[in-house]
Amino acid sequence: MNAVSSGEDTTNAIGTRAPFDAPREAEALRSPDPGLLEFLHARELARPDEPARFTPLAGGVSSDIWRVDLPGRSLCLKRALPRLKVAEEWRAPIERNAYEWAWMQFAVTHRPHAVPQPIACDPQLGVFAMRWLDPADYPVWKRLLLDGVAAPGVAAQTGAIVAALHAASAGDANVAERFSTDAIFHAIRLDPYLLATARRHPNLRARLEALATRTATTKRALVHGDVSPKNILLGPRGPVLLDAECAWYGDPAFDAAFCLNHFLLKCIARPSSAGDYLLCFAAFADAYLAGATWEPRAEIEARIASLLPALFLARVDGKSPVEYVTAEVERQRLRDVALPLVAQPTSRIADIAARWRDALGTITSNRSGAASA
Repeated sequence: MNAVSSGEDTTNAIGTRAPFDAPREAEALRSPDPGLLEFLHARELARPDEPARFTPLAGGVSSDIWRVDLPGRSLCLKRALPRLKVAEEWRAPIERNAYEWAWMQFAVTHRPHAVPQPIACDPQLGVFAMRWLDPADYPVWKRLLLDGVAAPGVAAQTGAIVAALHAASAGDANVAERFSTDAIFHAIRLDPYLLATARRHPNLRARLEALATRTATTKRALVHGDVSPKNILLGPRGPVLLDAECAWYGDPAFDAAFCLNHFLLKCIARPSSAGDYLLCFAAFADAYLAGATWEPRAEIEARIASLLPALFLARVDGKSPVEYVTAEVERQRLRDVALPLVAQPTSRIADIAARWRDALGTITSNRSGAASA
């Protein structure tokens, strides 16, 4: 979600200069939790005599997130929740907050403009502070995509960033030890997506469980775990990745498949822009595979291509159904494409886009040719 925002810092490392509403300084501008104020004071992010205004930010299901306004500056606080805000029972360890913090520190070292500046962390409280990024300068990519603004260049940039971070961590024993978060990744990703879907499709249960096992045991690089347009801001220097709560040293194919899935889903939300979404699909895939230098391209492409239809199916039959696919006719159309591809996977990513394009039946021939190239 769009949890952060910032511009050039003209005061200190906390955040941008933001207008503080002076008339409201006399109000009881209290933290929703005294521990959050203690965190700000202990980390010298705010003085005890300063008023602080906490504004909850909507949109996420796994954490509470606040914009904190202080005189002349703003920052963002994030705290993981033990129970996610979805209809089904879905719990996850709150220590994932510390791993997200660690992922941000790793990412800012290798791609400093592709992640918000991390500021301070308290692993015991399960909270960290990061730079606030102004939504006027850092719009959420998901919102733009749903409005029909689908630029393949942005998708290519994102694919290149994700591949670069994977490449920077591939084969690194220290990173592997730091992010041995198998239990968290199982709780937040493998169970709610692959295994929950397996329980609803008994004929494919063995296949989906095998995908979960293969993903869990493939250890190649540091995985973000939630590379989704809702977690990507488009800043002046390119895409900015948020919400790495699922950070895990494992199979980088998961990140690529997870993001590619969203371009397919957007075709349902806005059919008139389906051609553009499929161009983004191809651009992300090409850029990502070009940067996947740690193993043969054919091997990682085959893993992505087998995971993708399972994740596609999971967004209607798993624990986290996508909010804009609500009509049963569209849900069934998705199943009609995904189920055969789960049962008999392809080794080529472009084959999946072609199957989906044919199912939609709304893409012009010149655009479909570009999207499957």
